[in-house]
Amino acid sequence: MGTTFDARAFDSAGRQATRLDAIGGRYDGWLLAIAATIAAFGVVMVASSSIAVAEDLGQGPFYFLIRHVVFLAVGIALAVAVMRTDLKLVEKYPQALLGACFLLLMLVFVPGLGHTVNGASRWINLGISKFQVVEAVKILYLVWLASYLVRFRDEVNAAWGAMLKPIGVAVVLVGLLLLQPDFGSATMLLAVTAGMLVLGGGHLKRMMVPVLLLLPALVAVAVIEPYRLRRITSFWNPWEDQLGAGYQLSNALMAIGRGELTGVGLGASIQKLSYLPEAHTDFIFSVIGEELGFIGVFCVIALFAALVGRALWIGYRCVEMRRHFAGYVAFGVALMIGLQALVSIGVNLGLLPTKGLTLPLISSGGSSVMMTCAAIGLLLRVSFELDRAQRQVARLRGEVAKPGPDAPMPSSSPPPPTTQPPPGAVAGARGTSRLRPRVEPTLGGFGRNA
Repeated sequence: MGTTFDARAFDSAGRQATRLDAIGGRYDGWLLAIAATIAAFGVVMVASSSIAVAEDLGQGPFYFLIRHVVFLAVGIALAVAVMRTDLKLVEKYPQALLGACFLLLMLVFVPGLGHTVNGASRWINLGISKFQVVEAVKILYLVWLASYLVRFRDEVNAAWGAMLKPIGVAVVLVGLLLLQPDFGSATMLLAVTAGMLVLGGGHLKRMMVPVLLLLPALVAVAVIEPYRLRRITSFWNPWEDQLGAGYQLSNALMAIGRGELTGVGLGASIQKLSYLPEAHTDFIFSVIGEELGFIGVFCVIALFAALVGRALWIGYRCVEMRRHFAGYVAFGVALMIGLQALVSIGVNLGLLPTKGLTLPLISSGGSSVMMTCAAIGLLLRVSFELDRAQRQVARLRGEVAKPGPDAPMPSSSPPPPTTQPPPGAVAGARGTSRLRPRVEPTLGGFGRNA
């Protein structure tokens, strides 16, 4: 009789496991719709803002539009590939991800492979196109940092060494970026690092020490180069040297001012006609303000706020279900896209000094468009695995609440004795032993017992 009971229990457990493995997930529809809307809007605005620039270069009116659509198609293919990649596979190789970051940043200095434009060595020559390596480094680095925060999430909140290690890695990467030079991407990398450490449970008071130590160095780097100093001084008053250092910002502000509430109409911008430099890349937001007015500007900001907010919500739900790696990846992508959009919009509005950062998914630019699409694919993969985990939990709860006809009958034998911790186990010992409650990090560095 006992043997028959064990067989029935085994068969039921086997069937239940099979059903759970067969459970699929769904990609977040809101996230996909918001990203697709931003990308489609970007195609329209690149077409509108790049015609004059392309004709001036003798390339035909739709040269930059065609390039943008091609890069967007490649980015969508990358996003689909990332969406079909299990996060567990990515999490297994953190050292390879970090090594790839250093390798990519050093490739720009290899003769024959690196490509220099206006004194900046930020690209590698792939033959058919140039690729800005820092765009890929951002994604690889935030995935590595998410993996690090999972492996050392207890120590990050409690020990100096665990918290300083990712900051040290970020400082080395920033040093390589400053050699290119790329001050804008360097500050973005430091900001993403600080944001992920906070969201990952880093102690706020401890984090203030390296921030205060690095701040004077960043200020020195910003003012030591004459062209960076001119950007900062022109930011305070672009009208003082309107035809010199303040030319770009003053024309951007004039474009936004002309738009007023509803804009001058799609395609009717005057500033994009060889007056506003980089109208289809770094300053495309100014063209949006001129042609679509305050309403268009508000809609763009609302779309990015919705995208970042949705990504943060998905990350929060993952952490709630103890899927920390997926949650931290979502946090990192949200910070990367949100901060880049914030800086780009702030520069166009005259709120921040001029930086060479594009508006994600909207500005023309091959490397940025492709890697942002890959980052969106990473977010969609996180949402897929979150939905699948929620379905599995719901199925398990249903099995427990409503046992089927094949469920094992309760046994009359006494319950097995409770396993006692080994004599050497100490309540305050460090480590991640299952014999003691785990302290989960929360915002601000305060812990709670799981």
